[in-house]
Amino acid sequence: MLPSHSQLLFFLSAAALLIVIPGPAVFYIVGRSIGQGRAAGLVSVLGIHVGTLIHVAAAAIGLSALLMSSAFAFSAVKYSGAAYLVYLGVQKLRRRESFEISPAEPQTRLRRVFADGIIVNVLNPKTALFFFAFLPQFVNPARGHVPVQIFLLGMVMITIGLASDTVWSLSAGTVAQVFRRNARWMRTERYVSGGILISLGVATALAGSGTRK
Repeated sequence: MLPSHSQLLFFLSAAALLIVIPGPAVFYIVGRSIGQGRAAGLVSVLGIHVGTLIHVAAAAIGLSALLMSSAFAFSAVKYSGAAYLVYLGVQKLRRRESFEISPAEPQTRLRRVFADGIIVNVLNPKTALFFFAFLPQFVNPARGHVPVQIFLLGMVMITIGLASDTVWSLSAGTVAQVFRRNARWMRTERYVSGGILISLGVATALAGSGTRK
């Protein structure tokens, strides 16, 4: 059900690059880790990825339904998704996000931290759009079982994300303080992240054009 070895390697590389780019989920995890300690940070990681699992399921259902209704529409989604990645890259170049976190925020029960993590990701439209933009580039309808393909690719991304976000959580106290004080790093991160998103948008469009045969 998974792509060929070369396509899978490309998917893993692209997914890893995209996941390590700081976004709302990372900022939430880092904030909880600094405000309430590593336990809260790790619980927030679990909550974030339960929310991600919901997006994966929605993408599997929605994209498979789209394919059954129209192969042309599915192809349009793939190329629109690649264009969306380029758009995200341009937006990243234009805007600067930062680790504006108060270490003195009130303590919150871990159950609430977990639930908030789910809500943060489920209600994040960028996460939903991201899965509809990225995963279709590596789905080949000719292999059949489109929902299973999307679900497996989504689970691979969740696994990578869990590893990456766990590192953010465990090292948040040191990492966030360094980033927050280092204006040059923040500028560099913006350009690097934006360039990665734009490059991956172009690369996935080109790669996707050869996976439908």
